[in-house]
Amino acid sequence: MKVNIISQIFDFIYPKTSFISEEWLGENNSNEFISDSEEQSLRKVTEDDLKNLEEKLISDHSFSYLAFYENDDFSKIIYNLKYRGMKKLGIYLGEIAGRELLKHIAEKDIGKFDMIIPVPLHKAKLRERGYNQSECIAIGIGNIISLNVRTDVLNRIRNTTSQTKLNKEGRFKNIKDAFVINEKTINEIKDSRIIIVDDVVTTGSTLNEAIRTIRQSTSSEILGCTVAMARD
Repeated sequence: MKVNIISQIFDFIYPKTSFISEEWLGENNSNEFISDSEEQSLRKVTEDDLKNLEEKLISDHSFSYLAFYENDDFSKIIYNLKYRGMKKLGIYLGEIAGRELLKHIAEKDIGKFDMIIPVPLHKAKLRERGYNQSECIAIGIGNIISLNVRTDVLNRIRNTTSQTKLNKEGRFKNIKDAFVINEKTINEIKDSRIIIVDDVVTTGSTLNEAIRTIRQSTSSEILGCTVAMARD
């Protein structure tokens, strides 16, 4: 009771506002980050986008939910997730993507999966940022589709530079051999059905390298999943 009163006082002094419009979020809003109407108006990927994603990724299945354009409303959300310590924002994004992923899995009759693996950060980047945004998203997805998030399967052994300004070939070279699989987990996951999660997919280089690393040691069936897909 006391904690709730303190929370109400804090919200009164520092009312929650939308990351997109900076307008006050009403008491009945479903989340503390953007208004429900803004969530509904975020641009979604099209069927053609999803077909393009299938061509980009080497996974058995693929899924993304939102369309990411430079300097659009969703880019503001991603900025807050990556650079302002908003771990709970990542979980929220994972949950809204997870609801759509659940529909996608049912519609495509893909079947059940065994675990979720987030694309890992290098330990130096993890220390710098304090959290892995892909892990937060994976937790949100896991909350919706009732799967455990495994952070002990993949390790990032190269502290790669940002992929943002690199072309397709540069991204491939930058991320090559960046991951290794934890040998202690190989027997456990070798026949598993795995969802690999990242935040945004552009060329697919990062997700493909993570998938390739797992497939070097296992015959796992894999779904590559992101909250958003970069569009021109």
